[in-house]
Amino acid sequence: MAAGTTNGTRVVFDGVWKKFRRGEHHDSLRDLLPATLKRLAGRGPSGRELGEGDFWAVRNLSFEVTPGQTLGIIGANGSGKSTTLKLLTRIYEPTRGHCAIHGRVGTLIEISAGFHGDLTGRENIFLQGAIMGMRSHEIVRRFDEIVEFSGIADFIDTPVKRYSSGMNARLGFAIAAHLEPEVLIIDEVLAVGDLKFQERAFGRIRDLARSGLPVVMVSHQLDRIAELCTDVIMLRDGQVAARGTADEVIPAYVGQVDAERAAIRSELIAFDALVLSAPTVRSGAPVTVLVEGRVTGDLDEHAEPLGIQVRSLRSGHPLFVTGSRRLGVPLGRRGPFTVEVTLQANLPPGDYLVEAGAQDSRTLQAFATAPSALLRVTDPGSFRGTVQLNASMRVVQSAPPTPAGD
Repeated sequence: MAAGTTNGTRVVFDGVWKKFRRGEHHDSLRDLLPATLKRLAGRGPSGRELGEGDFWAVRNLSFEVTPGQTLGIIGANGSGKSTTLKLLTRIYEPTRGHCAIHGRVGTLIEISAGFHGDLTGRENIFLQGAIMGMRSHEIVRRFDEIVEFSGIADFIDTPVKRYSSGMNARLGFAIAAHLEPEVLIIDEVLAVGDLKFQERAFGRIRDLARSGLPVVMVSHQLDRIAELCTDVIMLRDGQVAARGTADEVIPAYVGQVDAERAAIRSELIAFDALVLSAPTVRSGAPVTVLVEGRVTGDLDEHAEPLGIQVRSLRSGHPLFVTGSRRLGVPLGRRGPFTVEVTLQANLPPGDYLVEAGAQDSRTLQAFATAPSALLRVTDPGSFRGTVQLNASMRVVQSAPPTPAGD
């Protein structure tokens, strides 16, 4: 557990609503006086209600994060994720409800935004530590570690206004991640710097998350969410659309766009369930996919009634696609069906989505989708890389043993 962390540290979001106004917002007396008179006369909206042009960015959102928990918040752009973080960090005040962070908070949000350009990197480390409420001797104790992690030791006494954006981001991350926070708030900072630094940054976040801190994390990198988070909520239009483990919520998030697109022609076929024989397998091991559904319309010769796709959560790209027609499985007759597909998980360690659906083979447009499932592949230690080629090895000839005494 991080230094200073106590059982009282936690994040609380209790029935929070937040409204904003679309378009131009006039603050002149000419606009203010009529609106005030309307409210006094009971003919206008109160401060707690929606007026003309107002909308709810967050609606009745509740959660609590305690030590040892990492909450991931996912959702499409405009779903309310950033507003939620700004409410947590007191940039915004809620319209209704209550939110609070109990404990010294480390925020990995716009991580170099608080730097003073005319101060050196060294001076900004002490400034940021003071803002977090740390004493000078505490900052001194972590100073060398911060500088080493940032990788900019040669420029630590240079004003940060002369830093590149990457140097700013690396120093900002190093400060926020090493000044002993009791609660950690993270927003899309895992793409900081070059690839090598990104891996170091993620490793540091993973260590903090596993040390017992309460952590709230917003990211579009679903593989990171799957690896780090004990709980996940998906936001849509400012409210919770799904809540549960990463295994439950991530497939729902990925599938929602396909489901909305496929709903137009879903009268042809309907899928009820997709179940994996095991949610975690070793690389190269077999995994069985069981798909249940019903053919409810007349499928023409161009329809692929059941397609199976394996998608990387890291890149979002499909890695493998097959289908019932390609595998010689007839599914054209009306009525219920259950199909079992066996795959060999020839994949590197990581998190993947196994998806199913029906599509038009000419346009490749989906017209029905099944629930998807999260598959975690672990490394048996026999290979490194991006694919498993099922290698085998045997000794054809070897040198004779060296005689004793030589």
